[in-house]
Amino acid sequence: MTADDVLTVLAVLRGAGTEVWVGGGWGVDALVGEQTRPHRDLDLMHRQEQEPAVLAALAGAGFAETLDLRPVRFVVADARGREIDLHPLVFAADGSAVQASPDPHRPFPYPATCFVDGTIGGAPVPCLSVEQQVFFHQGYEPAEHDRHDMARLRRAFGVATHF
Repeated sequence: MTADDVLTVLAVLRGAGTEVWVGGGWGVDALVGEQTRPHRDLDLMHRQEQEPAVLAALAGAGFAETLDLRPVRFVVADARGREIDLHPLVFAADGSAVQASPDPHRPFPYPATCFVDGTIGGAPVPCLSVEQQVFFHQGYEPAEHDRHDMARLRRAFGVATHF
């Protein structure tokens, strides 16, 4: 997934009137303001009530569902092998949100302050905050790309991370 691919996907979704936020590795790169490593996929958070519009827009761009782990997440891919990992969010009136988790009694929290802007390929993009990225990078054995991403956040923002 290239920076141009990300910007194209975001333009398609924006054109469909949907709101999404970049997370995962591309989200870290958006916060840092430059691509720091290759990315296999694109992680996007979206408003759960906009899911039909998100799916229709992505289908129109050649993406089809390849994995369904709802309500936690699902994946779409296209014939070129580009993958998008989609995470449905349910928003509260105060702007915070929750995402279902494998433990139905412990959904993933998204404080209202975690929805920020970053930059990919010189263009502003909606993404998750540094604090939210650090929050999601805990409680598991990190892969090398996770270590890389957290090191980038430590260098760029002086934050403490779990690894």
